[in-house]
Amino acid sequence: MLKTYYIKGLREAGCDEAGRGPLAGSVFAAAVILDEQKLRTTRRAKEWQLMNDSKQLTEKERYLLREWIQRQSLAWAVAEVSAEEIDKINILNASILAMQRALGQLKVQPEHILVDGNRWKPYIPEDGVLEVPADTIIKGDATYMSIAAASILAKTYRDDYMLRLHQEYPQYGWDKNKGYPTKAHYEAIRQYGITKYHRQSFRLEK
Repeated sequence: MLKTYYIKGLREAGCDEAGRGPLAGSVFAAAVILDEQKLRTTRRAKEWQLMNDSKQLTEKERYLLREWIQRQSLAWAVAEVSAEEIDKINILNASILAMQRALGQLKVQPEHILVDGNRWKPYIPEDGVLEVPADTIIKGDATYMSIAAASILAKTYRDDYMLRLHQEYPQYGWDKNKGYPTKAHYEAIRQYGITKYHRQSFRLEK
């Protein structure tokens, strides 16, 4: 079962991203502050038992959990960094920027930040002067509920975004591959060229 906090008694925001590997589309990130009072009353809920790293869940489970997470959260936000921005600052910096943008959109200020992975940059809120303390957690999305929640929101909102892009460019199969480097995606690039959504700093030919 996932842990509900890293430091007891603090408003912790879990952060995670989705879409570091695709050849096309923005990278998305989410920040989630769970409501501990609500969580204490839902320990027997099936959603609690399902909570996990988004990659370990089915699509149906992710969308079910998205609604539950949003109801159980004290605050949540999703942000993106575009392909054009990724090309300028690289995908690692873009992933961190997306998480920090999500933090900046929270309606409640976190007192502590939990980040999936092992890389982070100091985060100072726009209306503040002090850095918010943060800890990076390798495989945090499979360890802490707030990070798992962020991973689910980031993944589902990015999938929705790629479905919208698919309506504009159906030949690339983004409804299925979500921009990731599949054989069909590479073949579509060879046949139709690249779009404004492709990450030109990535290797787009195979």
